[in-house]
Amino acid sequence: MSHQEALQQYINATNTHDFSNVKDILHEEAVYWFTDKTCASIVDIQAYFEHAWDMIKEEVYTATNVQWISVDQQSATCIYNFMYEGYHQGKFISGSGRATNVFKLNKNEQWKLVHEHLSSL
Repeated sequence: MSHQEALQQYINATNTHDFSNVKDILHEEAVYWFTDKTCASIVDIQAYFEHAWDMIKEEVYTATNVQWISVDQQSATCIYNFMYEGYHQGKFISGSGRATNVFKLNKNEQWKLVHEHLSSL
């Protein structure tokens, strides 16, 4: 799988709302920077995702304007605009922001997400 395919697999996994699917694409040393929290372990990341899925029902996450700004034999970094939509307390909501994702080859030569930074526009 290429780094581009790894990004698409990650987005698809996120939209299943099942963290075991997301965890499959995460590097064991993954660190997430959200606007309101830093998650420095898989356990923290899982708790954040599951809380978000509880808050926004039927959430759909998409990425547009993906630009791979650095790619070499061991890592690949992209920036993109993200959008989400779903239902919060029964009302349809949507939002958007900016994302940076860093993928790294693991010891099994698989692209894994090692860092994500999300921020609002």
